[in-house]
Amino acid sequence: MIPKTYGSLINGEWLKGGAESKNINPSDITDDLGSMMSASSSQVVDAISAARAAQPAWEAVKLEEKKNLLHAIGQELIDRCDEIGTILSREEGKPFAEGRGETFRAGEFYQYYAAECLRQIGESAASVRPGVNIDISREAVGVVGLITPWNFPIAIAAWKMGPALAYGNTVVLKPSEVTPATAHLLAEVLNKHLPDGVFNMVQGGGEVGAALSSGKIDAVSFTGSVSTGRKIASAAISNMARVQCEMGSKNPIVIMDDADMDVAVASALHGAFGASGQKCTASSRLIVHKDVHDEFVSKFVEGAEAKKVGHALAEGTELGPVVSESQMNKILGYMETAKEEGGELVTGGKRLERETEGFYLAPTIYTGTKNDMTVNREEVFGPMTCVMKVDSYEEGLALANDTDFGLSASIITQSLKHAEHYKRNAKFGCVLVNLPTAGLDYHVPFGGRNASSYGPREQGEHAKDFYTIMKTAYTNPG
Repeated sequence: MIPKTYGSLINGEWLKGGAESKNINPSDITDDLGSMMSASSSQVVDAISAARAAQPAWEAVKLEEKKNLLHAIGQELIDRCDEIGTILSREEGKPFAEGRGETFRAGEFYQYYAAECLRQIGESAASVRPGVNIDISREAVGVVGLITPWNFPIAIAAWKMGPALAYGNTVVLKPSEVTPATAHLLAEVLNKHLPDGVFNMVQGGGEVGAALSSGKIDAVSFTGSVSTGRKIASAAISNMARVQCEMGSKNPIVIMDDADMDVAVASALHGAFGASGQKCTASSRLIVHKDVHDEFVSKFVEGAEAKKVGHALAEGTELGPVVSESQMNKILGYMETAKEEGGELVTGGKRLERETEGFYLAPTIYTGTKNDMTVNREEVFGPMTCVMKVDSYEEGLALANDTDFGLSASIITQSLKHAEHYKRNAKFGCVLVNLPTAGLDYHVPFGGRNASSYGPREQGEHAKDFYTIMKTAYTNPG
């Protein structure tokens, strides 16, 4: 059961905070989920100190014991995915199937990194000097600050925290102030299984994130907006802390004249409107060859209008509300901008009324857009996408690459030539063929280029590049 108020967890103790903010269900604004209490600056310092004190002992825990603890955390999340997924959907707005699925996947993240505990294998090398042996090993960075967003409040926390803990670091988590109940439930699970101080959580908004990123930590991993990422990176680097930022995107799907139309439409629908478009891998630019443009738009609009928009916990809901009133108003503003700049609204573009008052938006599609329009340059983060018509593959690739971002890009084609060329020449961290831009695996590296990412990759075994420090040891046996 969730509490009436959500405080912070420091060194194994639940603590109250200062200013409170209401936690409202975006599917039904009369559904009060309690209040979040913001941590004070002194509590942030205390959390870092607790993590610092606990780190040496945690790094020294035997690998198999550490593996068992992380596996148990993952299993409890999997076992409680209905319960936690329900709370996640109530406070964030994604349909229950997605909330449940996210919680289940978070459990899998922990279990993956539980196994990684036993794969910490070093290297040896021959020296250029006779009789000298060289060993190369990895050690924990130390205390890691994690600043996570509201759109995947349990999954993103898991894919950061799993490797941080597996490699011997201790953690201070600053979850989004928009999803404090999910964060509280996650913290309960971690606190149950881990020694005091290994995991700490400070609730609050931007001021708490700023205090954490500028504190005496050894590394900070952040997911959120570009503007906030720049501030966090600047603050952390001033203390010589490591920085990893996953930020904005403007992901394209290039749909070629030889595309399987069913695959193209399904990929666009999933990429543009999954999680109500509130994901960094959303397909917000659809670049369509002129020969199939009209057919694609017709079928895509038909699919969008068939989507069931409703309460996150209602049976059959495919799109829930957006997360908050301010987010809804921001997206509606982008819709107006699209019209003002010459885009043709073919469906959606409005707020919807449902049985309960919430922040519901219709799936929205604009055609006739140009790549220099605001809505094709800035991240909207909502159920809205823009179509652009092109004459050739070359033009499509050029438009795809013409962005300040570089996270995820897809092409729908039956041409091996175009698929292979796109994989090599699309300037993105993740490139997909005949798949949506959204929906990626957790055992391989994730991240982007340009303004989308800064620092080493997340996920898979490559996460060790951020969460560990390499040591080179030389021995003369004598």
